[in-house]
Amino acid sequence: MFSKDDNIIMETKRSMSPIKINLFDYKLHITVMICVIIAELIGTSTITIGSIHVVLLPLLYSISLAVLCYLIKPIKWISKNQSHTASVLMIILIGPLIAKLAISSGQNIELILKAGPLLILEELGDLGAIIFGLPVALLLGFKRETIGMTSSICREPQMAVLINKYGFESVELKGFMVVYLIGTVFGTIILSILTTVIASVIPLHPLSYAMACGIGSASMNVAGVSSLVALYPGMADNLYAFSAIANLISIVLSIYVYMLISLPLTERIYNFLEKRRKKIEFHKKKSIS
Repeated sequence: MFSKDDNIIMETKRSMSPIKINLFDYKLHITVMICVIIAELIGTSTITIGSIHVVLLPLLYSISLAVLCYLIKPIKWISKNQSHTASVLMIILIGPLIAKLAISSGQNIELILKAGPLLILEELGDLGAIIFGLPVALLLGFKRETIGMTSSICREPQMAVLINKYGFESVELKGFMVVYLIGTVFGTIILSILTTVIASVIPLHPLSYAMACGIGSASMNVAGVSSLVALYPGMADNLYAFSAIANLISIVLSIYVYMLISLPLTERIYNFLEKRRKKIEFHKKKSIS
């Protein structure tokens, strides 16, 4: 029999054990295949609420089923090791999707060239997270974590900039990692639903929404543009082309926009709002005393 302390030590050692990645884990592949088959059998469904059309793709169901497989304890063969293996496999398997988007871009190169600088200007859309997200985060009680949380879409290029500027143990990076992890798990689900809802409510050209889907994340880009294609099947090639080019531009330019514009602007807005908050708190304490 083990004492309580021995059990704690054993559990700690187990959690600290190195993660094993097995790309040929047949249990993982079979589980994923079952989730995909169930999702495809459910198919694409559309929920209509007034003038709003919410398109639920098989992607949404397969991700939800996979998350349940990870969370449900009886399914013991899906653990952290399989989660890390799936992350590596995702990078490999998303390659054909990116190739398909690249081919669509090449086929529609003349249309893309006509769009001109608009494809570059869409990169400034990241500033919306700073202007609207930062004040809300401060109201919720966050401090300097908000700089990492709201200054970008929180993907790998921005992470490198934050580590270089603030350090690996900084609160800014901790805030960044919160959004990074949420985006990794729920980003595709949220973007696929949000795209169809906004496209139904705000009457902009479908190509503008395709450009907006190119936020710099391949998986989120595919999820968003797939929802658009479900709404506008006749424009599939054009939608894929514009989203692919916008996504590529976001990946290439995002780190420069982040270093020169987004991050400095976030710091300035944070310092301004934090000073205002401290002044208000000071006057409140003074009036009470």
